[in-house]
Amino acid sequence: MTTTLTARAVLLDMDGTLVDSTAVVERLWWEWAAPHGLDRDTVLHVVHGRQGHQSMAILLPERDRAVNLVENAQMLARESVEVDGVVEIPGAAALLRALSGLPHAIVTSADIALMTARMTAAGLEIPELRITAESVSKSKPDPEGFLLAASTLGIDPSECIVFEDSGAGIQAGLAAGMTVIGVGRLAPDHAPTHHVDDLTQIAIAASGDGIVVQIS
Repeated sequence: MTTTLTARAVLLDMDGTLVDSTAVVERLWWEWAAPHGLDRDTVLHVVHGRQGHQSMAILLPERDRAVNLVENAQMLARESVEVDGVVEIPGAAALLRALSGLPHAIVTSADIALMTARMTAAGLEIPELRITAESVSKSKPDPEGFLLAASTLGIDPSECIVFEDSGAGIQAGLAAGMTVIGVGRLAPDHAPTHHVDDLTQIAIAASGDGIVVQIS
């Protein structure tokens, strides 16, 4: 069965949605967490979709924020060079090609350097509008990033479709008043509006001043 949606803009998360960086992310976070005696499953549940310093604040709530910011910067620097194994999510390149010339943006908790490194490693075209960690004051699950993208594009949030994989990202998209398509096997746990296993199930077409998104 095919589901057909209409929108005026498409907003795309990166990690877990366009690129598969799971192995790198989990390895670096486990290296960070082990000296603190933190449970592996708890750490991996928290970190996906959030800016690193916010994840650290959740996991170590008594620690000084300045320390989190320093360690987050160090981790981002490592992530930006350790890109072996970073690949596209199936269908990501075709989706980005289909969106060329249509209103869309990347909305990621990564900074600009990390976003560029991972998208390049995966061989993906980077959208012209890039909402990164430097663009916002609050991380997902706060909707600030998605709302900023919609505002920059001049499109009402209700006319945007978000592609997201993580709980924090899905919450952010829904809080922004947007339709959210969850990507990946874990996305349904977070109650997105719709769900796909990967982006090969998505077809994009222009229609007048809008975008038609088909889910197969």
